[in-house]
Amino acid sequence: MAKTLELQFDTEFGKTAKITVDNPKDPVDEAVVKLSMAQMIAANIFTTASGKLVAAKSARVVDRNVTDYELA
Repeated sequence: MAKTLELQFDTEFGKTAKITVDNPKDPVDEAVVKLSMAQMIAANIFTTASGKLVAAKSARVVDRNVTDYELA
């Protein structure tokens, strides 16, 4: 089972950019996520093809299960 924290941001050209964090600490603290996203925007450390990050849009944890089957 793999968990990923997806952070979505609005960019300066009206698009959405996504930053993912593998294996986030459980449980995810919503206040820390909001603060971290605000700090990323303020620090201006990420630039995407659709411009700078300008606003936090959403955050979610994606939990994925994979089952492998032996075929040979």
